[in-house]
Amino acid sequence: MSTLHDQVEADLRTSMKARDKQRTSALRLVIAALKNTAVAEGLGPQGRLPDATVQKVLGTEVKRRREAAAAFAEAGREESAASELAEAAVYEAYLPAQLTDEELTAIVDAAIAETGADGPQAMGQVMKAAMAKVQGRADGSRVSALVKARLS
Repeated sequence: MSTLHDQVEADLRTSMKARDKQRTSALRLVIAALKNTAVAEGLGPQGRLPDATVQKVLGTEVKRRREAAAAFAEAGREESAASELAEAAVYEAYLPAQLTDEELTAIVDAAIAETGADGPQAMGQVMKAAMAKVQGRADGSRVSALVKARLS
């Protein structure tokens, strides 16, 4: 059985053979992040991370790339922004599909009902319940904005 960690490394080898410089570079960066995480968790540089941890690392890298792309675009460096967005797209291919607005609304509404929240002061409880159900399929800021709107 192949793990997501193994899949990323296999895709790196494939991109190297295909001489796809941009994809190879992006995958090397994420493999370095995975190795750093494995070392931090006491598994050593050759350790294999569970899929949930790999997805969390990939999600973090996607968020970093999007923030960097926004900063580059703001500074007028469109080529650098496009490069960052291309890397983010490579990483997103390994993540589960994002929830639609309707699906996310249903999850947030269920979390509000489950916690019995009735105002903005209960946002923390609702966020905790909603994020447990979302499990990386929606950005936390998106969930937060929806919870805030529902509780207002």
